[in-house]
Amino acid sequence: MQLKDGFGLRDVCGEKVLVPEGLENIDYSRIINLNETAAYLWENLVGKEFEIEDMVDLLCKEYDVPADVALNDCNALAKKWIEAGLAK
Repeated sequence: MQLKDGFGLRDVCGEKVLVPEGLENIDYSRIINLNETAAYLWENLVGKEFEIEDMVDLLCKEYDVPADVALNDCNALAKKWIEAGLAK
């Protein structure tokens, strides 16, 4: 899996949001708010080819979370990112 190019993670009034950048992503109705955990994953995965297991490893290293819980959460997040066109 890989995150789509053309989205910048920005801090807007204390919230982490993905903002489209470049002409191909000029639709500003697609500004996406990320929680702290999703923003952490985005920052560590952008520009890289990765698997769900890589996401799980990142979460387990950064947060006190069991691997099975992280796996369920990462599967759900990856599905949302793919559906939103943020990952492929």
